[in-house]
Amino acid sequence: AAPRRRPPPAAGPSGPPGPGGSGQPGTRAGGGPGAGEGSPQPARKGRLGPAGESLELKDIFIAVKTTRKYHRSRLDLLLQTWISQARGQTFIFTDWEDRELRLKAGDHMINTNCSAVHTRQALCCKMSVEYDKFLESGQKWFCHVDDDNYVNPRTLLHLLSAFSHSQDVYVGRPSLDHPIEAADHVQSDGSKTTVKFWFATGGAGFCISRGLALKMSPWASLGNFISTAERVRLPDDCTIGYIIEGLLEVKLLHSPLFHSHLENLQRLQGESVLQQVTLSYGDPENKHNVVSVGGVFGLQQDPTRFKSVHCLLYPDTIWCPAKKMS
Repeated sequence: AAPRRRPPPAAGPSGPPGPGGSGQPGTRAGGGPGAGEGSPQPARKGRLGPAGESLELKDIFIAVKTTRKYHRSRLDLLLQTWISQARGQTFIFTDWEDRELRLKAGDHMINTNCSAVHTRQALCCKMSVEYDKFLESGQKWFCHVDDDNYVNPRTLLHLLSAFSHSQDVYVGRPSLDHPIEAADHVQSDGSKTTVKFWFATGGAGFCISRGLALKMSPWASLGNFISTAERVRLPDDCTIGYIIEGLLEVKLLHSPLFHSHLENLQRLQGESVLQQVTLSYGDPENKHNVVSVGGVFGLQQDPTRFKSVHCLLYPDTIWCPAKKMS
């Protein structure tokens, strides 16, 4: 088994945000003057972290989990928007060999050969491939998102530059307001011990440092992730939390900057939208659950609001409406 390590002092039991966050949506992790004002600086520019470690976008491995039926309806939008700003760092994990997507993404489209059915086993199969590909890459940070997330590369870089990749760091947003419990080990008398832990919801995205990812290896690498998930009978994102908090005793850093479709996204308005790390949008039954940004595209042209967000962040994008001269 990997050595158990205590994390550096960080989040308390109620789960406040990571560095610089106040716990309120819109607070920029890491702070800094002018956060979210005007046009962003290029995300590729390196940032110097607390340990004197320069972090660049190329140091981050962004895994997007998708499935065959969402290649057109969801992925095309991501390729047109935020992935265009992080093409070299973004890898699309799917379950079907799509020729059209292969032409667009090249070897950054990874056919996991996992089942396309939305089951625990299929989801854990994809996460297992994501984890192994990250370890192979040699990059400093692993970030997982879903195909209904908008990622702001600049704020992601800002958040992660507050840490060293060799530290034990697991940052994201829980979807629950309490830790969950899982049966851990079966004792000789047949009774089970349980373990309580927080987990970051995969639907909002989360990031793990390379130092911590390496310690997860006994339970996560080369297919071990699938067997770990089966043992505790948990979905992929819960299993990540189980390994990190339950086994390695490293605490999740609760960040308010990650967002899933499970939240009331209309609370995010104006400039604060541009300061988040990830955004999402409601499913067809809840299509009005989107962030509040105006002045670019109407709801009919941009029902997810991702195009509007992208044009506010990257106004020089060729398909964005030209700014009117004052």
